[in-house]
Amino acid sequence: MAASGTLPHSHALRKSGVLVLNGYGIRVQVNAGHLLLHDGIADERRTIRLPRVNHGLKRLVLVGSDGFITLEALRWIADQGAAFVMLDRRGKVLTVTGPVAPPDSKLRRAQALALGNGTALKISKELISQKLAGQELLVRDMLHDSAIADAIARFTAELPCAESLDRVRLIEAQAAKLYWQDWSDVPILWPRKDESRVPEHWKFFGSRISSLTHSPRLACNPPNALLNFLYGILESEARLSAVAMGLDPAIGFLHVDTPNRDSLACDLMEVCRPRGVDAFVLNWLQSEPLRRSDFWEDRNGNCRIASSLAIKLCETADTWRRLMAPVAEYAAQETWSSISRPASSLARRGIATRLTQRTKRAVKGTDVPSVKAAPKPDSVCRGCGATTRSGKHCPKCGRDVSREKLIELAKAGRVAARNPESRRKHSETQRRHEAAKRAWCSSPKPDWPDENTYVRKIQPRLAAVTISALASALGVSEPYAAYIRTGRHRPHPRHWQALAELVRVRAA
Repeated sequence: MAASGTLPHSHALRKSGVLVLNGYGIRVQVNAGHLLLHDGIADERRTIRLPRVNHGLKRLVLVGSDGFITLEALRWIADQGAAFVMLDRRGKVLTVTGPVAPPDSKLRRAQALALGNGTALKISKELISQKLAGQELLVRDMLHDSAIADAIARFTAELPCAESLDRVRLIEAQAAKLYWQDWSDVPILWPRKDESRVPEHWKFFGSRISSLTHSPRLACNPPNALLNFLYGILESEARLSAVAMGLDPAIGFLHVDTPNRDSLACDLMEVCRPRGVDAFVLNWLQSEPLRRSDFWEDRNGNCRIASSLAIKLCETADTWRRLMAPVAEYAAQETWSSISRPASSLARRGIATRLTQRTKRAVKGTDVPSVKAAPKPDSVCRGCGATTRSGKHCPKCGRDVSREKLIELAKAGRVAARNPESRRKHSETQRRHEAAKRAWCSSPKPDWPDENTYVRKIQPRLAAVTISALASALGVSEPYAAYIRTGRHRPHPRHWQALAELVRVRAA
């Protein structure tokens, strides 16, 4: 297939503001004032050109590590208030750049001192409290396990009494152990044609800890791979939110200092894991089957996500951005409040709510807009795995499933018709109809309607009558009424008068 022509926008960009580049030989550069992007694999290439006005770009996400982006392109993205995120194919965050707040040395200094003055403990307790509340709600409402939910609630009640960060970490770890244990038996749905092609450990959620690394990294099955990839996107949004508020994403409150890790971003994203990413993935697992073609396995057993699905997952970034905004603002405000200053100082003002504009909206009397739900995953046919618009099966598999169900119902119906109660009801119905026929034959026959009137005037109008109304008027079963309406059966002449009144046909 030849390379595609230049596209003004992609559908995903217009829908969510997230543009995902994937493949090899990726190029991002500026040409004649436009952002020019090239991506794809081999001959399956595309070119996208974005103008500086009405482009709709909020996030440019690059999945992979082959290609280049120019400094001029980074400046173009920054000028438009957008962000650039680079992930590897496992979802690990490699690079994040985005709009930054003017540097404030007082805020950064307060963040660095938070571990010693109790601010870090206060913020950590609040973040973990919200996280455990989200876990409790998910377990209670989606996994329907009240016992585990109550146990997590008891851990939440212990948080206010925690006197150290080590105690907060211990409470969080104990609750997490119960939380992920409750996920272990969640079944993974697969189309029928894929069930024999996937390994057994892909058919249940299993353990959150990978047997390859003894940590959540390098997932061994699809659901954990989905979580890891989405957590990577969530981490990038947490980092962007922290930087936008003027915080240093590397200096954490709860997570200890570690080289090459944004500990503050890991702190902030804890709140949004259960009520955001976890709920999204669990709802997906409970409502739609996964497809074998969306996942593949490394030689070491690491489960990887196919590019087409990775692109769709990246399009959820805008939802996680909106979830992260109030959390980052809370952390910045608490850190700002810990700065000691004279009572008359102008610095007593609160920090700007740059992400949600909550302060400006409160002055204007408007509410903060609600978070948009993450895009729903594609509906997948339970039989062949093809994408469907709605329903559990595609048209082809739907016909096969309906045929099988009808055969099963017919067999069950024949068995039910042979039991004594059914035979008794059938005999009573037959006796009633035969008695009505005899009474009609022995009584004077009406001159109207005749057979010609029924065929030419009454029968054509029955198509506008519901089957239930027809069955009720004649005292027959609905299947037999359906045959009468379609003309497959002609009712006994004693019914013609009632049918004429039903369709409002009168004698000339």
